[in-house]
Amino acid sequence: MVQAASRQYQLEIAWDSLPADFVLPDDPVENIQQPLLAAALSDALGEAGLIRPEMLVASNFGLVATVNKRLVVKAPDWLLVPQVTPVPEGVIRRSYTPHREGGPVAVVMEFLSETETGEYSVRPVFPYGKLYFYEHILRVPTYVIFDPLDGMIEVRRRLQNGYELVQPNDAGRYWLPALNLWLGCWYGKRLETTAFWLRWWDEAGNLLLWSSEKAEQERQRAEQERQRAEQERQRADALAEKLKALGVDPDAL
Repeated sequence: MVQAASRQYQLEIAWDSLPADFVLPDDPVENIQQPLLAAALSDALGEAGLIRPEMLVASNFGLVATVNKRLVVKAPDWLLVPQVTPVPEGVIRRSYTPHREGGPVAVVMEFLSETETGEYSVRPVFPYGKLYFYEHILRVPTYVIFDPLDGMIEVRRRLQNGYELVQPNDAGRYWLPALNLWLGCWYGKRLETTAFWLRWWDEAGNLLLWSSEKAEQERQRAEQERQRAEQERQRADALAEKLKALGVDPDAL
């Protein structure tokens, strides 16, 4: 059990497993783009081979803590845990309790909608605001808030006493140490949806492609190879015709 002090309230934090009969909240998605944003983030990491078996990468997934003997569950829009304990074969992970089921949560992200859902809430009493929960209870090192309506990104990094806003680099991107990647905003189309998207860039500034982009890249490469082969065939046919015109059998060469 951990004792953690806030500015006004004393917190008694325990890492209890979620009871098997606990009914997880089935909150409606406030913005139809939220699942698409989360899927795009995970898709690029998977395509780059950066999701390892021991990781937990999930969206709208319950994070559990017991605070002052009351169970608290928050489900961020996207999260990363670098090291989790595997569940037995055939068992589906319903939630995640840090320090009991593996290591601490490294990154959480919340995507804003037109409805206030507490992404900035510092409510220090049950059921606790999201920002307060991530900052003082789970102590998540990196908290990202993204507004898909205008592409605004805010990144908070936890220091000794709490969160501090991180400044982007000259390209408007933020370094995420947990992944050794840059995070930034990109405007364009994915799955027929043109919008602002969160994207990953590697340390050298190369964009991590989505699987659909990688497939299109491979299709274009195959088409270029086909065209090159066709051009070579046409050149060979033209040369053969010239040789025949000179009375030379090209097959005899």
